[in-house]
Amino acid sequence: MNAIAKLSFPHLTVDTADARAREVLETGRKAAGGIPNMYAGMANMPALLDTYLHGYQLFRKESTLTSAEQELVFLVISRVNECTYCVAAHSWIADKVSKTPEQAIQAVRNDEVIEDPKLRALAEFTRTMLISRGNPTQSELEAFVSAGYTEKNVLEIILALAVKTISNYSNHLLHTEVDAKFASTAWAPKA
Repeated sequence: MNAIAKLSFPHLTVDTADARAREVLETGRKAAGGIPNMYAGMANMPALLDTYLHGYQLFRKESTLTSAEQELVFLVISRVNECTYCVAAHSWIADKVSKTPEQAIQAVRNDEVIEDPKLRALAEFTRTMLISRGNPTQSELEAFVSAGYTEKNVLEIILALAVKTISNYSNHLLHTEVDAKFASTAWAPKA
């Protein structure tokens, strides 16, 4: 089996970054309260980190999904994409910040069934959107809406997919190490 490609960029800090990267890192620091390892790698292409931060903030601010539901969407995407960094980070945020039910967090992490029917429908539809590359069947859409969601929520999931694709793919290629803050929720795909 071939080894997964690894980009050779350094982790940037505000002291080592050029002016544009420094500006974006400062924006990230203000939003996150520090510079996560993910931001330090993505800053090697400031537009990439800037786009991620902007999309992430818009999803958080303008989505009609609850904070717990937003986190579940991010967690499902990261789990399907097998992003060890984002699964750890979003598991921690889901528990400590968004108050996503613990059973739902563990179910996503372990590829099990979520007990709460509405959250299960959200997770299943998010996964369907990712796996089908945005081509759910009409019956899958109808099941999602009949679980209590809206067609606008579908567009919100598309925004989340875009944001997480940026971070998941970047983390894959940068081999981003999980921050100490998220170590308690570290995750790895089953072999």
